[in-house]
Amino acid sequence: MYQYRFYRDYIKAADLINFTVVDRESDLNISSKINLIEEARIYLKKYRDVIINYVKNNKNFYTSLVPIEISKSAHKIIKHMARASTAANVGPMAAVAGAISQYVGLDLLKNTDEIIIENGGDIFIKTNKRRKILIFAGKSPFSEKIALSVEPEETPLGICTSAGTIGHSLSFGKADAVVVLSKDTLLADASATAIGNIIKGPDDISKGIEFGKSIKGIEGILIIIGDKMGAWGNMNIVKP
Repeated sequence: MYQYRFYRDYIKAADLINFTVVDRESDLNISSKINLIEEARIYLKKYRDVIINYVKNNKNFYTSLVPIEISKSAHKIIKHMARASTAANVGPMAAVAGAISQYVGLDLLKNTDEIIIENGGDIFIKTNKRRKILIFAGKSPFSEKIALSVEPEETPLGICTSAGTIGHSLSFGKADAVVVLSKDTLLADASATAIGNIIKGPDDISKGIEFGKSIKGIEGILIIIGDKMGAWGNMNIVKP
């Protein structure tokens, strides 16, 4: 069932062309210098099909909540999802949104030098100018009141969000938002899920940050729960 993604009204880049591509559950909002909608449709279907076909013969890849062994002959996106999930100690599907964002984004970068892909709150970005990413955190007083500033030299970059109080993604925690930065969007996605699972209350913010810091490749963490917030690493928090 289609869900209106209201937060997209806040992230459209005025200087870029914005378009949406959909393939079954995947719904990508893309910003680029040129209209790449046809190419994006092809790449999205390509990677969706790879994942779906692998799951047909490996059901535990879809259902497992912990890292699993995968076939040596699996496609690179499957292997990458497995590596990310192992690093964060979650199931491989915890990295699926980040995987689609990054792999489609890298393919589109063959045609342009600037791309922003948002997939269910998980972002792959390659930009030539400073960008602000608005933080939506449900009913928290910080929601839509802060943003992350991203410099061109920091990209390509993955910016992934997990929440226990909003959205359709599985989380065992109660955070309003857990945002993770990494050059590896799949790792950022899986790690946001893992950290989010830890956050049951404000007292868990430090615990979540310490766990995230232990994952090699994570560059920044932001955790919001109610009126409490904690951050670590390369998180340039600014006004929207």
